[in-house]
Amino acid sequence: MAKSAVSMTPTLEDFESLLAESYADRPVSENTVVKGKVLAIENDFVIIDVGLKTEGKIPLKEFAVPGKDSDVKVGSTVDVYLERIENALGEAVLSRDKAKREEAWTRLEEMTTKAERVDGVIFGRVKGGFTVDLGGAVAFLPGSQVDVRPIRDVTPLMHVSQPFVILKMDRRRGNIVVSRRAVMEETRAEQRSELVGNLAENQVVDGVVKNITDYGAFVDLGGIDGLLHVTDIAWKRVNHPSDVLTVGQSVKVQIIRINPETQRISLGMKQLDKDPWEIVAEKFAVGSKVKGKVTNITDYGAFVELEDGIEGLVHVSEMSWTKKNVHPGKILSTSEQVEVQVLEIDSSKRRISLGLKQVQNNPWETFASKYPKGTVLEGEVKNMTEFGLFVGLDGDVDGMVHLSDLDWKRPGEEAIKDYKKGDMVKAVVLDVDQEKERISLGIKQLSEGGAGASATKSSPAGAAATGGAPRKGSKVTCEVLKIEDGGIEVRISGTDITAYAKRADLARDRDGQRPDRFAVGEKFDAVITAMDAKARKVNVSIKALEIADEREAVAQYGSSDSGASLGDILQAALKKKESE
Repeated sequence: MAKSAVSMTPTLEDFESLLAESYADRPVSENTVVKGKVLAIENDFVIIDVGLKTEGKIPLKEFAVPGKDSDVKVGSTVDVYLERIENALGEAVLSRDKAKREEAWTRLEEMTTKAERVDGVIFGRVKGGFTVDLGGAVAFLPGSQVDVRPIRDVTPLMHVSQPFVILKMDRRRGNIVVSRRAVMEETRAEQRSELVGNLAENQVVDGVVKNITDYGAFVDLGGIDGLLHVTDIAWKRVNHPSDVLTVGQSVKVQIIRINPETQRISLGMKQLDKDPWEIVAEKFAVGSKVKGKVTNITDYGAFVELEDGIEGLVHVSEMSWTKKNVHPGKILSTSEQVEVQVLEIDSSKRRISLGLKQVQNNPWETFASKYPKGTVLEGEVKNMTEFGLFVGLDGDVDGMVHLSDLDWKRPGEEAIKDYKKGDMVKAVVLDVDQEKERISLGIKQLSEGGAGASATKSSPAGAAATGGAPRKGSKVTCEVLKIEDGGIEVRISGTDITAYAKRADLARDRDGQRPDRFAVGEKFDAVITAMDAKARKVNVSIKALEIADEREAVAQYGSSDSGASLGDILQAALKKKESE
C-alpha cells in the first residue's frame, strides 16, 4: 500500500505538463496585445478577464484620455497588453497604456509611410517644448515647431485635438518628434496659392500694416502678406518706415509685382500718387534760385528737399567758395532752410544738382574789383610751402607769394626763412585769376621801384627797362645752361629763374631751330611766353621776339603796301637802333 501511495504522488514534471496542457488551447502569449473583458471597477482599479486562470487588474487612470475622464464600463471589451501570464500573487500582469502604445505605434508608422497627418493633444510641458498624446503614443513637440511665429502663451492650444506632422520616429528608443508648424505652413501655402490666384499686378487693394522693419513694412492683404519696400512708400525720401506707418494702420496699396515661383508680392503706395518728377523741369529751371529744407547730410554733400518727393544734391564742392576740405555737416545742418541754385536736372535719372555757393558773392570777383593789379595790401601768413607763402586776404581768400617774388637778390629758398606763420606782411597784387581762383602777390616788388614796375602794363621793352619782375610777354636776356635735342635750358639774367626754350622757339626759320647752334654760357634775348608759378615752369621764345620786333618795325617804319620791301623796313629799323 505504501508503495502504491508513493507512486500516485505527482512530480514537478507532472505539474509542468498539466500547466502546459491547460494553456495549450489558449491563443495568448506574453508581450502581446489581447482582448479582455471588464469584470468590475474597484478602488480605482479595473478588473479584467483575458481568459487565463486568474484575472488581472489595471489602474483606472490608464483608461483616461488626456484632458478627459475615463469612460470604461463593466462588461465592455478592451485591448490590453499582457506582460506576464502570472506573477508571484498568481495574477495576470496587464497594461492598458502599453496596449494603446503598441496600437498607436503601428497606426502611426502606417500614417507616416503614407505622409498623412496625425491627430494629437498637447497635454504637458517639458524642457524645450511640449508633450503630445497621439492616441496612446507620447510624442515631443519642440517649441520652435508650435507655430510659424513665436507664441508667448500656448495655453489655448493645450488639451485640444489638432493635426500634427511626424518629423521623426524611433520605435526602438520610443521617440517621436512632431510639428504643428509644418501643418500650418502647408495650410497657409494652400490658402496663399488660392489668394495669390485672385490677385493681379497693378491691382489696388486694401491692407493692414502687420510688421515694420528697417527696409519696409509687411501688409496683410487678408490672409497673405505683401512687402511694401521703404522706397515705394512715398516719392519723397523716407529714412525709416516707422516715420510714415504704424502697426495696425489701414492702407491702400497697389500690387507692383507677383513672383509666381515664390508667391512673393511687392506693394507700393507712392504709385497711387502722381510722379512729381514729370513736371520737375518745368517748375525748377536751370539757373533759378529756390528755397528748400536740408533732409540728409552725407560725406559727399547734402540733400535738399525742394517740395514733397523732389530732392536735389548740393555736392560738397558746391557748398563754399573758400571752405574746400570741410565736412558738409559743418556748413549745413539737418532741417535747415536754405536758398540754392539749380545747376543741372536729369529727369531720367531723377537727379537735381544744386549749388549753395552760387547764391553767395564770389569772393574772387569781389577781390578783383576791390583790389586791382598793383594794389598794396597787408595780410597774415597762413601757411608756408615749398612754392612760397600763402597770405590771408580780405573776403576769406588766400594769395600766394611765389619764392621768386620774395627778394630781388637772394634765392627764394633762402628768403622764405625770414618769415614764419602768423607774420603780418605787406605785398602787392600781381595777378587775379578768377577762373582758377588764384591770387598772385609779390613782396620784392615793394622795393627798388618793384611796385611801380608791376603796376605798369608789361611790354618787351618796358619790363627790361624798369628792372621789374619778369612776366609773361617780358623781353629778357637768357644764359644757356644745358643743350638738349628738344630745346635748351636757360637762366634769366639777373634772377634765379630757370626757363626752357623749345626747339620750335629757337628761331622763326626752320633752319635756325637747331639747339646745337648754341653753346653753354652763351647769352641771347627772348620773350617769356608762359609762366606757371605753381608748377614753377617758365618758357621763353626767340621766335616770338623776332615776330614782335618785326611787327614793331612795320608799325614804326612803314609797310610793304607803300612799295618798300620787308628788308628795307628791317634795314631802316636796324640803322635806327644803331644810331641810338
